[in-house]
Amino acid sequence: MPHTPDPDEDNGLDTTPPPQPVFYAEQALLGALLLEPWRLDDVTGISPDAFSTAAHAAVFAAIRSLPAPDPDQHAKSVEWLDAVFSFAREQTRGLNASYLHTLVQMCPWPRHASAYAQMVEADHARRTLRTHAQRLTQTATDPTLPNPVNATLAEAAALSDLLEALSVRFRPHPGSLPRTPHPSPTEARQGSEEAQDEERLLLATAIAHPAEVEQMRWLTADDLALPLHAGLWQCLTTLTRQAAPVDPVTVLWEAQRNGLLTAGTEPADIISLLSAGAGCPQYWGERILQRALLITAHESGRRIEAYTDDPTTTPYQLVIGSRRALADLSALRTRWNYATSPAPSSNRPSRTNTAPPPRAGPAQSAAPLTARISR
Repeated sequence: MPHTPDPDEDNGLDTTPPPQPVFYAEQALLGALLLEPWRLDDVTGISPDAFSTAAHAAVFAAIRSLPAPDPDQHAKSVEWLDAVFSFAREQTRGLNASYLHTLVQMCPWPRHASAYAQMVEADHARRTLRTHAQRLTQTATDPTLPNPVNATLAEAAALSDLLEALSVRFRPHPGSLPRTPHPSPTEARQGSEEAQDEERLLLATAIAHPAEVEQMRWLTADDLALPLHAGLWQCLTTLTRQAAPVDPVTVLWEAQRNGLLTAGTEPADIISLLSAGAGCPQYWGERILQRALLITAHESGRRIEAYTDDPTTTPYQLVIGSRRALADLSALRTRWNYATSPAPSSNRPSRTNTAPPPRAGPAQSAAPLTARISR
């Protein structure tokens, strides 16, 4: 026998989420302005796009566009309300006249209009910040972009501009740091097989070309995904900055001194890892730095999203927390620009560093010197 559903039975078809508190703040604000249109002068900092629904945005646009009626006349006639409805209906066809009466009924006190407007502005800031953070996370993980770093940094710059604008709108207050827990690190931070291969090649090529390591101060151990690789890079850079001999054995010895030879890490494996290089350290270093930058951008965006999802976080806390979340990305951007900017010709390291220095002799004329340079 077929089942006849009960009208009150929850069949799972109603998936519309319940209205959030800002929805009622918007209704109260619009009701206050419909009752006392002259209070629009007390409402600052918001525009129609600050509202969470198209109907509310259309009603506010109508109120703001039409001249305010005479208070005495407005108390006796619904002519201005009809004009508001006609104007808003042109923008939102689903709006009906009865909803304007609902807005009026949902307003506790018209004199609180400015307070309702501040609530609307705060939630709009939260939603806008969440949208920018989502764009940052999506851009940082989009494999189809021809230049993912530039696109990601452009989104980060737009987010920083938004934070600057919000810092002007919302006043500071004690306890400005958000208490929202940070999201757990993404799997990308642990390092894919491709990332680990690139790190192995970096270490091996750096062993073969230690002179180039000194020019790669823009790459730090924190940029490498695997802890062992990060430790070996630290050992290698320490040796090069001390002008000590650099080869697989000296790096292995430095690794032992730094406690990297733990259980499961055999000396022979490290010697093998450091002896199979291909390419140049600069290339692999830039690849690793790019990956670190994109991962950091993704994690920064997720962290800001977490702040915006926490309703207890105030707008100014969102600003402070988001700025801190972008700080690491800003530092990586500086290092990326340094790594990828062409070095001035006068400062480029010579490719003939291994040649013996010339013997002292009498000063030579400019002509032979020029000839030697041209060769």
